[in-house]
Amino acid sequence: MPACGRNNRSPPPVSLDVDAPDSFRQQLLSAIPRLRRYARSLSFDTGSADDLVQSTLERALSHWHQFDQRRDMLVWLLSIAHNAHADQRRRDHRLSIVDPAEADARQDALRADPGHDLGLRLDLTAALGRLPPDQRQALLLVSVEQLSYAECAQALAIPIGTVMSRVSRARAALRELLDGHSRPDGLPQLRRVI
Repeated sequence: MPACGRNNRSPPPVSLDVDAPDSFRQQLLSAIPRLRRYARSLSFDTGSADDLVQSTLERALSHWHQFDQRRDMLVWLLSIAHNAHADQRRRDHRLSIVDPAEADARQDALRADPGHDLGLRLDLTAALGRLPPDQRQALLLVSVEQLSYAECAQALAIPIGTVMSRVSRARAALRELLDGHSRPDGLPQLRRVI
């Protein structure tokens, strides 16, 4: 897999255990689309998401012998991705400066793809971005990836009651943000201009 990154440095070579059985590799390959979708919903940046997917796959391949065949491969991979993302967030906890030209290019790319209902997509993306990460992760795993509460709890390594609470609070916050009734963080409300 080619490395996708935010800089031009190539990542250090990773020593992978190449003895992973073919059945494991096939399960891994079949889980990539859902893993990629989850990674993109975590980072809101395709480059970062691709890096997260690659890191997750490398970790899974290098630790394939730790996979319990009684578990769902996707849940195991989402757990790895969740931990890798949390690790990356801790490392990147400093202020990042965005190049104005890069910001303009991103905005132009958004405007170029009208999609089904661009305004609703942009509103939803903005509202998801304003949710606390713990609520957003639980909501996306349950709603988009269609994991059960138990599988989500296993992937995030939290109690099932916490998952249910986070999903409930995230849904309520999204409804309020999209309806324009209130803002939990005190910032101006989202308004859709057509």
